[in-house]
Amino acid sequence: MATHVTALDLTPAAPGAHAPVQDALEGAVNNAGAPGIVTEVIHDRSRWFGSAGLSDTATGRARTSYEQFRIGSATKAFTATVVLQLAAERRIGLDDTVEQWLPGLVHGNGYDGRAVTIRQLLNQTSGIFAYNNAPEFFVNGIGATWYEHRHDRYAPEQLVKIALAHPPYAAPGERFVYSNTNFVLAAMIVEKVTGRTFAQEIDRRIVRPLDLPGTYLPATGDAGIRGPHPVHYSTLFSADPNPQIHDATEMDQSYAWSAGGLVSTTGDLTRFFGALFGGRLLPAEQMSEMLTTVDTDGSGWIPATRYGLGVFAQTLSCGVTVWGNGGATYGSWSYTMGTRDGRHLLAIHVNGDWSGLSVFDDVLSAEFCTEQ
Repeated sequence: MATHVTALDLTPAAPGAHAPVQDALEGAVNNAGAPGIVTEVIHDRSRWFGSAGLSDTATGRARTSYEQFRIGSATKAFTATVVLQLAAERRIGLDDTVEQWLPGLVHGNGYDGRAVTIRQLLNQTSGIFAYNNAPEFFVNGIGATWYEHRHDRYAPEQLVKIALAHPPYAAPGERFVYSNTNFVLAAMIVEKVTGRTFAQEIDRRIVRPLDLPGTYLPATGDAGIRGPHPVHYSTLFSADPNPQIHDATEMDQSYAWSAGGLVSTTGDLTRFFGALFGGRLLPAEQMSEMLTTVDTDGSGWIPATRYGLGVFAQTLSCGVTVWGNGGATYGSWSYTMGTRDGRHLLAIHVNGDWSGLSVFDDVLSAEFCTEQ
C-alpha cells in the first residue's frame, strides 16, 4: 500500500459558499475566546479556506492556510491505518494478541497480554490504563511544572510501564475506555513486524504516497515545529477561572508518540482523510474493520460518538453523522470530520486549549447542518 496516491483535483469554492462556517469561526474568537482558528472545507471537488483571529497575539500575525500545528489524537487515525495496511498484507491479524508480538510486556497487576488483541487496542476496549492519567505522570504537566518537564524524553516502553503500574480499567473487550497506551502498544507492534521505526512507516506508507509536505512525527528531542506555525497558547491545565495564558509551542512530544505526536496542516489532514475514507489507503475488508464501531456512552468521552479503529463517528445536533478524528494537546486543538465517502470534509484547528468542544460543534453544524 505504499504506491503513490493521486489526490482529487480541487478548484476554489465560490465566494460566500461557506458563509455560515465563517460566521462560526468569528464566533469562536469573539465569543469563545479562541486566539485563532482556521478551517479548510473540501466539497464537490472544491476547496474553501477560512480563518479568524491570530497566530500570534503579540505581533498581530494572522492565521494562514499553510501553518503546521500539533494534531494530538488525530494521530491515532494514521497509526490505525498503518496497522490495517499490515493486516491487509497478512503480516498481522487483528485478533493476534499483544503477547504474540510483544512477549512478556503486558503482564502482572491484573494484566495478561494473551487476552488483549490488536483489535481491542485500536477500538479502545483493551481495558489498559492510560499512562497520561497516572498521577505521577500528569502532575509534571500542570502549571509552572510543565516548563521544568517539557523537554522530558520518553521511550515507548517507559510509557507502557507507567500504565501497567495501575490496575486495568476493565477486562479486555468489556467496554470502551479511551487510553493512549493502546496506540503506543500498536505502534510497538508495527516496529516489531516491520523492523523499521514507526516514524519511517508513517512516512513511507502515508506521508510520501499522499504527498503531505506538512506532516511528520517529530523525533525524540525535536521540540520545535519545522515550518510556519501559530503560537500554541495554553492554560497548562490551570484550575484558575481566569488562568494565565502561556506559550506552549515548544515541547518534546515523545510522551504522545503514536497516540498523539504528529504535526500536520489543514490541507494535509483533508487530503489524508479524503484518501482514507475514499478507499485509497485500505482495501475494502480493512476499511470495513476500521468503520466497525463500539459504543462510547458512559465512558466520559465525546458525547454522541461511536469509536471504530482509530476513527470515530459523531452524530451532530441536526442528526447528520460525520466521520474522522480529532486531537488536543497543549495549546492546540484540531478536528477533521466529514462524510463517510471522504468527498465532503472539514478540518479545523484552534491554537488555544480553553475554548472547548462547542467551537467544533458550531463549525461542523454550520457546514453539515446548513443548506449550502
